[in-house]
Amino acid sequence: MASKDIRRYTDFPSVLYMLRNRKLTLLNPSSWDDRNDAYFLEVYKEKKNLSSALALCFSEKNETYHHWSVFCSRENGVCIVFDREKFIEHLSGQQGITFGPVNYRTIGDTGWPDLAIDDLPFLKRWAFRDESEFRIIYSDESRSEETKDIHLPLSCVKKIMINPWIPDQLFFAIKETIKEIDGCKSLGVGKSRLINNDSWKMVGKIIA
Repeated sequence: MASKDIRRYTDFPSVLYMLRNRKLTLLNPSSWDDRNDAYFLEVYKEKKNLSSALALCFSEKNETYHHWSVFCSRENGVCIVFDREKFIEHLSGQQGITFGPVNYRTIGDTGWPDLAIDDLPFLKRWAFRDESEFRIIYSDESRSEETKDIHLPLSCVKKIMINPWIPDQLFFAIKETIKEIDGCKSLGVGKSRLINNDSWKMVGKIIA
């Protein structure tokens, strides 16, 4: 299901860094599992004569078991939910930043002629379409960087969701830690109930 929000699945240390420093960190795609994806970014970098081409991946979908299982660990997984309108408005003013949804295509797609070099960072195989990925790309012609921090106002962050496997006592400790960060007292912090939802269980009782 499409979402009005944009989500980033990551780990707790990354969330703490983001909230404390008001920054998002874009990374070198060379470590990505999808080697096709990493290759396209390398071709893009080479053809555009760039010294740096970094990326950060998000999802335009509501939470799924797939996203929690693949993009973060059970013990340390966190989902940052961004307000789409505020987030995109902020990104639009960042120098060297391009962004947008990923375009999923098959190898035999007859639409290849409509694609250009600037499409490569946002192109992925059809088999990955369930990710509904949204991507940020940072490009620089002169500076070679492995990471790039960009400013992030807390107003862009709608809420923080902790993974559904975490024990409640640990969740409450993490929630308290986040709330103690300057400016985060009113930030929504919840635990995903994807795999243990009382309302869904009630459906079973009604049917039975």
